[in-house]
Amino acid sequence: MSVTGVGSLSVPRSTLADTVLERLTAMYGAAADPARAAPMRAYMKDVAPFLGLTTPVRRALSRTVLEGTPRPAEPDCTAIALRCWALPEREYQYFAVDFLRRHARVLSSGFLPVARHLVSTVPWWDTVDLLAAHVVGPLVAADPALTADMDAWIVDDDLWIARTALLHQLRYKDRTDAERLFAYCVRQSGHPDFFIRKAIGWALREYAKTDPDAVRAFLAQEKGRFAPLSVREALKNIGA
Repeated sequence: MSVTGVGSLSVPRSTLADTVLERLTAMYGAAADPARAAPMRAYMKDVAPFLGLTTPVRRALSRTVLEGTPRPAEPDCTAIALRCWALPEREYQYFAVDFLRRHARVLSSGFLPVARHLVSTVPWWDTVDLLAAHVVGPLVAADPALTADMDAWIVDDDLWIARTALLHQLRYKDRTDAERLFAYCVRQSGHPDFFIRKAIGWALREYAKTDPDAVRAFLAQEKGRFAPLSVREALKNIGA
């Protein structure tokens, strides 16, 4: 296979990706259910066409696709993700997200531009949120120098990039950089979009499971700054 381009990114040569994509497109395509595809597309606000595979069916097929394949290296992950993202149906992108989550430990800080491409291409919460918490988050945790990239992403004009910055610490628990989290929330507190306001509340709610007093104190200090949606989400499990 030749190296191909996706935007400004190159798709690495990968025998594993060749095998996986050949199996994947054959098996997913054969199992397509047009009757389910239309309502699935409608539910996801027409972000992409669907094959009509339910989650249990898709994951069972994915296990079969990956049977006997070796552990990937980072170039394999890059090739599989970018090639899946170039296919029209959403289930291929779900496969890529699941694959990256499973193999996040083999990814280096050099994968971050690929992650950004995935977040910003055909973006919707169904892929963005998983990439934020399970791919970008681990990358930043493994290489703290990437916090500088998150500081840039939080002010990006692309709301999905900013949402990723807000949510990348979602699974950090007591490793959360609370000062940075609170600063990001303040920075985007005036954003008009539902998905940013929801992300602010969600990020604070997750951190409140670790330090509820800190979240209460922060919201009290910044009283009136945040949209009611953000505050409701943040306090959902801890109260005022």
